[in-house]
Amino acid sequence: MPIARDEQLSRLAPALAVVAGPGQYVGGEHNAVFKPDARLRVALAFPDVYSVGMSHLGLRILYEIANAMPDVAAERVFAPFPDMEQALRENGLRLATLESSTPLAECGMVGFSLSYELAATSVLTMLDLGSIPLTRFERENSAAPIIVAGGQATANPEPLSDFFDVFSIGEGEESLPELLAVILDHGPVTAENRRDLLRKIAVRVPGSYVPALYDTKTLEDGSVVVVRPSDPDIPYPIPRRFVRDFDAAPQAVRPVVPIHETVHERAVIEVMRGCPNGCRFCQAGYNTRPVRERSPLTLVRAARECLAATGYDEVGLLSLSTSNHSRFDELVTNLDRELAPRGISLSLPSLRVDDALSGIPSRVSSVRKSGLTVAPEAGSERLRAVINKDVKNSDLLDAAEEAFRRNWRQIKLYFMIGLPTETEEDVLAIASLAESVADKRPRGKGTGGRPAVHLSVSNFVPKAFTAFQWKGAARPDVLAERQRRIQEAVNRRRVAFHGHDTHTSLLEAVFSRGDRRLGEVVLDAWRNGARLDAWSEHFRPDLWQKAFAIAGLDPVALACRDIDIEAELPWDHIDNGVTKAFLLREYERALRAEPTPACSPKHCAACGMPDCTFSGGSRLHNE
Repeated sequence: MPIARDEQLSRLAPALAVVAGPGQYVGGEHNAVFKPDARLRVALAFPDVYSVGMSHLGLRILYEIANAMPDVAAERVFAPFPDMEQALRENGLRLATLESSTPLAECGMVGFSLSYELAATSVLTMLDLGSIPLTRFERENSAAPIIVAGGQATANPEPLSDFFDVFSIGEGEESLPELLAVILDHGPVTAENRRDLLRKIAVRVPGSYVPALYDTKTLEDGSVVVVRPSDPDIPYPIPRRFVRDFDAAPQAVRPVVPIHETVHERAVIEVMRGCPNGCRFCQAGYNTRPVRERSPLTLVRAARECLAATGYDEVGLLSLSTSNHSRFDELVTNLDRELAPRGISLSLPSLRVDDALSGIPSRVSSVRKSGLTVAPEAGSERLRAVINKDVKNSDLLDAAEEAFRRNWRQIKLYFMIGLPTETEEDVLAIASLAESVADKRPRGKGTGGRPAVHLSVSNFVPKAFTAFQWKGAARPDVLAERQRRIQEAVNRRRVAFHGHDTHTSLLEAVFSRGDRRLGEVVLDAWRNGARLDAWSEHFRPDLWQKAFAIAGLDPVALACRDIDIEAELPWDHIDNGVTKAFLLREYERALRAEPTPACSPKHCAACGMPDCTFSGGSRLHNE
């Protein structure tokens, strides 16, 4: 039950007195919503710490949508750092929501936003601290809350299907209110009616995958796949939900203003969803099709409302490729007219290399120029053709020269190693290109003693629902050697190098294409102390190695194996809109280094996505 704020703080006092950053655990922030008389209390859970979760736009949007429903109170809860976890356990305290200090076990639903595969053990920590049984099997005959997962990392839900009652596949702006309405209509969860409620959700709320209602079979190689249910009312495949009218879709214009430091402290407006460029490794690009835009008028209005509600001094534009917006120049100009006189800056991430700067008129003064971020992804133009990244070296170098001329202090370059067909020459080309970008800084123009170029090298991870879903990852030792070669080939006074950890990439690759066998691996790793695996200082690869060994699984074999294109896949029961025939066609074109033009009114890639403005929404050309 909700409690008063002074009682809330008093209850937490013993734990807050011994932990670092106690402000992240107390709530009471500006714009937080407290609805003590709501019929349904929902915990919106983010399986990472406050500083990360409070910067997540999806959580902000769902918070405002759910709290707009009169009978629903949506409240936030984040994963604690290990010191807070220990303090809660030692003091006999349960993990509770920030708004009303309601323990998770007393909520009607706990909905997790999963943006990263390595959040699995944080989910278990939060459930356990909230006094909720960890697996759906333990909750079958109980009145425990309905445990729901949504977000990018649920594209392939199978590795975590032991722990969630429902997966909400796709975008939640429409599905969340529908789900909450079914729960409200059904009434409080009991041991007797729990399964009936889950069946109602599966049938009445499109995009809802309820693992308990589906059988599985084991293939010859040991993989576990989901089979069509015998009940004809249970959906198969489960469709991915997406918002058709994106311009009218809800935005987070009254976000909760944090009282503890967070990753991003600014007003955020999502300018478009989806990406026309079709990079073959990019799960987010495929899983957010079709491309949808908001109008400049809508976006300026949203920025104005968000600033008024928060007092932020910066606006960030969010999308996979912001400068692909068809009215980008108009948008930036209008925002500058709104922001510059008030001393508010504009952050422009996700820009295309070829016109990242030409699309920003020189008269615009509000754009932050601390660092320009571009992502060539591959060092050579040949390999960029393989991954369908339409970036020429000359475009990148011209953009770098223009950026330095316009007083951008640094350029951040994002590359990837381990991509299909990659050669030694491709790897060394990354270092060469980074050096060439550094050469474009005018002589005598310093950056405060810091390198002019920041080079970040991540490791290719094959993902479900991409053209490379059949291709295995490179072995960790191979990736480590390639990172070493790049680091040795750059001048560290001019180019700062950061390589992504190969152990976390291996684990991500296992879970991105995994199946239900991984549930026992997660559970064992967590029981032995795995926590906050996305944080390098907390990640313990030895615990995961032990858990895989106990389960009789080899993580390197799982992550690095190629999958036969005829094989049944653990995620085949999910329909994300893009057809397997299209993905296979893209995979074959990749192996021939044949690019596919970006989606546009002049070119439809025939991916099969319904309601695509470039194709008229037809799937006929794929079937």
